[in-house]
Amino acid sequence: MQTSAQGVSALELEEGVVLRAYRDSVGVWTVGAGLTAASGVVKPKAGMVITQEQATALLQQALREKYEPAVRAAMTTSTAAPKQYEFDAGVSFHWNLGKISSASWVKAWKSKAPRADIRMRLMLWNKAGGKVLPGLTARRAREADMLLDGKYRTLTLPTPVVGFARWGLILSGAEIAAIRSGFKGLGYDPGSNINAVLETAARKFQADHGLTVDGIIGRATLSTLQRQLDARAKAKTTAVAVATPVAAVTLPTGTSDLADALLQLPHANVVLVAGAALYGVNFLYRYRDAVAVVAQPLLPRVAAFLRSF
Repeated sequence: MQTSAQGVSALELEEGVVLRAYRDSVGVWTVGAGLTAASGVVKPKAGMVITQEQATALLQQALREKYEPAVRAAMTTSTAAPKQYEFDAGVSFHWNLGKISSASWVKAWKSKAPRADIRMRLMLWNKAGGKVLPGLTARRAREADMLLDGKYRTLTLPTPVVGFARWGLILSGAEIAAIRSGFKGLGYDPGSNINAVLETAARKFQADHGLTVDGIIGRATLSTLQRQLDARAKAKTTAVAVATPVAAVTLPTGTSDLADALLQLPHANVVLVAGAALYGVNFLYRYRDAVAVVAQPLLPRVAAFLRSF
């Protein structure tokens, strides 16, 4: 059994398909429906662009090779295989979390437990980092509808408002508020509409960060936004971590050359300075794409290099 065309379409709607490679929130190159090099079917890199047809084919290949076998094994009993819509629901869950073999809802479903119990157990998988996420709550509800009723719910996006960016994903009010706050915090005025972000702000952000400039706030734009916010927060911590030990070190008197001075420092102080420097270098490497945004106005070639790997 393989994921049906309806199941693949529903999964693409859940994940959001991005046709130009981008870095996810932790810096991993990603393309299509969340495909990274770890998928084994594609190696995304800077500048890579694929078609919608290629994105779907790559997703189907990844499902066949890495996800569907585990779902078949978990959801097949000694007497019966899952119905197509049940299998598709399991695939959506497993693609998102990779936990089909340990999820208690599967055991309840196989034992033909009451529908309410199965749904309740499936809905428990709505947390990340210990926090309940509205987006995951909504996704689990859609997967429960698919599993129990064969209902493939299409995701109808809000009607675009003139002058404002289009949403590429279904988002809760709390998520939209956080996104607006993120844009504002990075210097991109989101406008006065509490349910939207100005298209000019979205396009400017996309242009500044090497994304497709289409005014659609989808997976790539949101991942990049989160990464930039993380980089800014981390930069403050890094600045303190680097400055504190360096400021605490007193160079030997009578030394005018920095290299000579460092050679004369006690071993413990040298370790402090070197450790602080390495900490700073690690930050610059980890968030090199964020550094590229700062470098772009004066050093465009350096910025292009930083975005290339």
